[in-house]
Amino acid sequence: MYPPASLTRLFVETPLAAGLALTIDGGQAHYLSTVMRLKAGDAIALFDDMSGEWRAVIEQVGKRAVAVRVEQRMREREAVPDLWLVAAPIKKGRIDWVAEKACELGVARWRPVITRRTIVDRLNLDRLRAHMIEAAEQCERTALPILDEPVKLSAMLRDWPADRALIFADEEGGMPMAEAVKPGPAAILIGPEGGFTDEERAAIRAVPQAIGVSLGPRILRADTAMAAAVALWMGLAGDWRSGQ
Repeated sequence: MYPPASLTRLFVETPLAAGLALTIDGGQAHYLSTVMRLKAGDAIALFDDMSGEWRAVIEQVGKRAVAVRVEQRMREREAVPDLWLVAAPIKKGRIDWVAEKACELGVARWRPVITRRTIVDRLNLDRLRAHMIEAAEQCERTALPILDEPVKLSAMLRDWPADRALIFADEEGGMPMAEAVKPGPAAILIGPEGGFTDEERAAIRAVPQAIGVSLGPRILRADTAMAAAVALWMGLAGDWRSGQ
């Protein structure tokens, strides 16, 4: 039905403020004018990952661009739990799914880590960020995860922050997540499809902040393990505890 019952949401790179005139072009302009069939006078919602969500009004619709004016802030940027996802890249398609779910679940940062058995050595970070943006637009998020350049496991472990717990899913077993999770900054480490090598597992366990956990009696694919581990952490130490 048109107009839509709720405001169409878009992410923009431009810092937003009341009264700002903004031109939206490219695929986003096509989406507004052709897919959603919006016209001058219609309202949309914009967010910039910095200042929250804003109401804006379309002033002009052209063939390749849409002119809008920002009116007022509707929501502040949401608070994000201090959780990093440190996950080995996996095959295209499934890694796109990981990007979407990392955003939906509320991960603050995703740091791809290269291990001995990682089969993907190149990442299209622009594509992964686009999946995160689409997830944020659809799920009414006002914050996006930070997406880092891939880093080798050895380098990451060498520079691991002293104040951040490193919870790693150990396929050989570990303590239950409920016993491992404590308040404070944390990261969840998920290995590649083939798992960590013995040498890598020993290097991880040598990090003082590292805690090996079990994700249950069943074998999980890497992307499933990521979603399961993040969901458990959010329920135990994140913002799912409030029930809101």
